Amino acid sequence: MQTDNRFLDDLAKVASGALGSVSGVKHEVEVRVQQQLERLLARMNLVPREEFDTMKAVAQAAREAQIRLEARVATLEARLAAEDAIAAANRTDAPPQEFESEQP
Repeated sequence: MQTDNRFLDDLAKVASGALGSVSGVKHEVEVRVQQQLERLLARMNLVPREEFDTMKAVAQAAREAQIRLEARVATLEARLAAEDAIAAANRTDAPPQEFESEQP
């Protein structure tokens, strides 16, 4: 059904024009909000995700190395304590040495 009413045709044109303007305004608002958020984030001194992931991997590797070194130090300390115990036992088993005393 087609209408010959110019008023309705004009009203439809105005409405479609208004909707086009609203979508343009929406896009403009989105762009401005995004720009403001980018400025705000830049001032917050945040780290990019890639850099964070890289540093996380470095920290994890350093922690694993620390755990290995702690185990190695514990092993070396145990070995040193065992050697000290053996040396102490050997000293107590040895006959006492007599020193010649000098008498004038």
